[in-house]
Amino acid sequence: MSSMRLQKFLARAGVASRRHAETMIAEGRVAVNGAIVTEMGTTVEPGRDEVAVDGEPVALPDETATFMLHKPAGYVTTMSDPQGRPTAADLMEAERAAYPGLFPVGRLDADTTGLLLFTTDGALGHGLLHPRRHVEKTYLALVEGALNEYDLARLREGVPLDDGPTLPAGARLLRGAEAKEARRLIGTGEGASGQAARHGGKRGRRALEASGTLVEVVLREGRKRQVRRMLEAVGHPVIALHRQSFGPLDLGDLPRGAARRLTSEEVAALKALAS
Repeated sequence: MSSMRLQKFLARAGVASRRHAETMIAEGRVAVNGAIVTEMGTTVEPGRDEVAVDGEPVALPDETATFMLHKPAGYVTTMSDPQGRPTAADLMEAERAAYPGLFPVGRLDADTTGLLLFTTDGALGHGLLHPRRHVEKTYLALVEGALNEYDLARLREGVPLDDGPTLPAGARLLRGAEAKEARRLIGTGEGASGQAARHGGKRGRRALEASGTLVEVVLREGRKRQVRRMLEAVGHPVIALHRQSFGPLDLGDLPRGAARRLTSEEVAALKALAS
């Protein structure tokens, strides 16, 4: 684990709030590797440095943390970006401060919105992404043109792509109230500027949105840009794409750009899928 400020370490260890921890440090009650420290800028490396308060050893709890983020459009799924683009990690700044080892589980394209997991549990993250696990992920897509039953049948049977045929996918049209809710979740009209440009600017995008079809696609694999490639292969390029669920988890009413920590029950359900 990377180093952190001493007051943050004490707060994470449950000794006191950060503000109270700063008071304890200033009062000379905290020692690092046997030496009393009073500087607020002191950093420690958990698992390596020995910290004590009033002579009693203090350690971080042996725990992992997993969060669900509602990723907006326009954010790349990386921890940093050499091109200076906004990253999903930027949206997790507070959570990463508390849990420095957080990393994204898989990725969503910059233009794709929806559920993205972050965890400090390497075994869980890698297990959920393992090709043999076939964890279901549900996407809502607004596509060009009128998708018909023949197109849906092709998706359900598996589509040949340049890296091989896909597994059969769940696919169904969304109509009425379901279509209206899907448009709200997708956030039509709120896509990234690059996406609008590819559809002839904002006016072109609005025209495509009005005439497009809404479809739900359920995958059991996770190739790069797979949903987009599958829908394009059946003649219906994606205008907007949103991931609503990952395994047993659903975004629910989590606001776009917000994150929440998963409950122990939710983590247990994910571990059951990953093991």
